[in-house]
Amino acid sequence: MKMFIPSYKNLKPLGRTHLLNDTLWLAFSASGAAFTFTGKRCKVVIAGDSTAADPEKVNDRARIAIEVNGTRVVEDMVDAPEKEYEVFASETAKPVEVRILKLSESAMSTCAIKMIYADTEGGLQPAAAKARRIEVVGDSITCGYGTDDLNGEHNFVTATEDTTKAYAYKTAMALDADYSLVSLSGYGIISGYTATAEEKVPQILPRYYDKLGFSYGSYLGMQPQEVAWHFGYEPELIVINLGTNDDSYCLDHEDRQLDYQQNYTEFLKTVRAHNPSAKLLCVLGMMGDRLYPFVEKAAAEYTAQTGDGNIACMRFPVQLAEDGYAADWHPSIVTHDKAAKQLTEEIRQLMGW
Repeated sequence: MKMFIPSYKNLKPLGRTHLLNDTLWLAFSASGAAFTFTGKRCKVVIAGDSTAADPEKVNDRARIAIEVNGTRVVEDMVDAPEKEYEVFASETAKPVEVRILKLSESAMSTCAIKMIYADTEGGLQPAAAKARRIEVVGDSITCGYGTDDLNGEHNFVTATEDTTKAYAYKTAMALDADYSLVSLSGYGIISGYTATAEEKVPQILPRYYDKLGFSYGSYLGMQPQEVAWHFGYEPELIVINLGTNDDSYCLDHEDRQLDYQQNYTEFLKTVRAHNPSAKLLCVLGMMGDRLYPFVEKAAAEYTAQTGDGNIACMRFPVQLAEDGYAADWHPSIVTHDKAAKQLTEEIRQLMGW
């Protein structure tokens, strides 16, 4: 088999990725790569980060999936500095599309595509670009927190997180759109999740919007928050789903809710500065909608201050007990399916897709 070093000449990036020392570094949820070839065999080598072989980080390791022609053939935890997977084998040469996806979020761990081996005469080509492009900015709900654990009383581990089963990824697939997910569990606009109503300022997603990601782990001595994002990917639509964690701090305090609203407005300006033509869609509500009126006010204030009316809002229904819960009372797959359907329909109306 021929050896292929990852590059943007032979791989199509999925989400935010970064070439580092001849590897393709993956941080945020659903980041990855897709490529095509015609041949008989294919192997993929994945590199782990500092969590991979750390016995104290068993619950934080990166979770990946590899799909061949739309079928998931690998689902694994990256528990070694390097792991090799045979993803395709055939006695005759066949056309193949391979998708490599990081299922877990960036905060806990990252990983990288290190090498690809393929028995092919024609080499590897990047998978075709989609006609539509979206970005979703969010928190644990967007990450697919606990989707593979059907007990709300269980705590989070990356082994039960699969962003492809969450509303954002499902919406992108329903729209046949390329995507980028920028999401971190527990993060918000002015505060991360708190059980004590004390403000958690470090867990602010806007400070990482212009980065490759955020992680407690490191890869080749680097962390994704050290890498500036180049904004080469130009989404036509950006969905912002932030406020669930802020609500644990704001509660019914009007001053905190107003602070959330004002900072939300400022974040919209930041997003617009990097994406001058994208439609902005602000959503909230799956795990509580108390702050939704302030999302609407923030959007209205943004338009009043900037004159930019290329923005809309949508409220998600609060999850239902009869639909079940994932770990730590997060949305179940049933809830995610409902949300994806609602969001897909809203986007089709907004964008004419």
